[in-house]
Amino acid sequence: MTIFAIINIGQLVTLAGPARPRVGRELGELGITKDAALLIEDGRIVAAASYAQLRTKISPHTVVIDAQGRCVTPGFIDAHTHLVFAGNRAAEFEQRIAGASYQQIAAAGGGILSTVALTRAASEDGLLAIARKHRDWMLRGGTTTIEAKSGYGLDHATELKMLRVIARLNAEGPLEIIPTLLAAHTVPPEFADRRDEYIRWVAEELIPEVSAAGLAKYCDVFCDDHAFTVDEARIVLTAARRHGLGLRIHAEQFRSGTGAALAAELQAATADHLETVTEETLRQLRAASVQPVLLPGSVFALGRENYPPARMMVELGLPIVLATDFNPGSSPVPSMSFMLSLACIEMRLSPAEALTAATINAAYSLNLGNEIGSMEIGKRADFLIHEFNDYRELAYFVAAPARPRVFVAGKEVTL
Repeated sequence: MTIFAIINIGQLVTLAGPARPRVGRELGELGITKDAALLIEDGRIVAAASYAQLRTKISPHTVVIDAQGRCVTPGFIDAHTHLVFAGNRAAEFEQRIAGASYQQIAAAGGGILSTVALTRAASEDGLLAIARKHRDWMLRGGTTTIEAKSGYGLDHATELKMLRVIARLNAEGPLEIIPTLLAAHTVPPEFADRRDEYIRWVAEELIPEVSAAGLAKYCDVFCDDHAFTVDEARIVLTAARRHGLGLRIHAEQFRSGTGAALAAELQAATADHLETVTEETLRQLRAASVQPVLLPGSVFALGRENYPPARMMVELGLPIVLATDFNPGSSPVPSMSFMLSLACIEMRLSPAEALTAATINAAYSLNLGNEIGSMEIGKRADFLIHEFNDYRELAYFVAAPARPRVFVAGKEVTL
């Protein structure tokens, strides 16, 4: 049995604290230990303290890794991604630069439906190769767990194909992937005049099949003017809950009143986006223990200005989460460190609040808070040895080409 020791840690960000998502002042309490060390056995943390406290526990048989005085944090947990897709939408990126809106592009047959056509045409192995590349981008940046959605199939064969790709990629490791069914992403063209039929198929046929096969842990719905109504989303999410799936919802991205109150009503795990959410609805989310997942990458990449009201959320006591929304259209951004920078610069979060939202709070949003997200005894040893000496530098050096040393379950990942 090999015991590893990480020594000479200048700043160990443990994020040790209550066994629940962090709110209010707790978001800024990182549990920092200086001149620290970690002991890892069988992929689990057995000690995280000052080197002076742990030095006698390091035997001649311990494998020692020198952190060279650098900062060590938990691995990033990206709780909202669209990892699996074919092709890209670089042409639409160019159209947006020229002044076209997201809604105009979608109305002209672009947007999600253009990716749907490419993803339907791709083979499962081809999608796996593309998704593997995306995963590696994330791993190199320090992401050690992600949530990944389907939703670029919108038919039986392709939705299952995407979920199988996620399962195969998860089996490869080392990064853990939590699968989410997002068949209610938008209405496919063949059902344009039969919306009710599509909703019925998702709720009564696809969800039971996916749940029985164990291909998803969550179900998500895109609730917006150009996607699904609140009533349609309720049908899908109620069916998902009945079949044992957790609930997530894209809500209030472009207009208030599109789904956040429903997330509270159904006690969903998360309500994601929330760029246009109101204070009244945020209070409903807090009362229902729904975690807001903030996606500044999509605001940035769409060239919009209305970032989610993160400071209001913190002041109201909501357990915020930070994620990339990595996708081929509105957020082709796989970097969690860039999300930290955006959260600080555009949403006025402190670096500590942003880091908490990207680690322990993200873990709880995926029902993994007792397993990952902080450097505490018994948890899986998913952590990063950064090129920086201070955690604030993660957000301060915007889009720096830094490469942390990435460890998943105590083993260093090399790519």
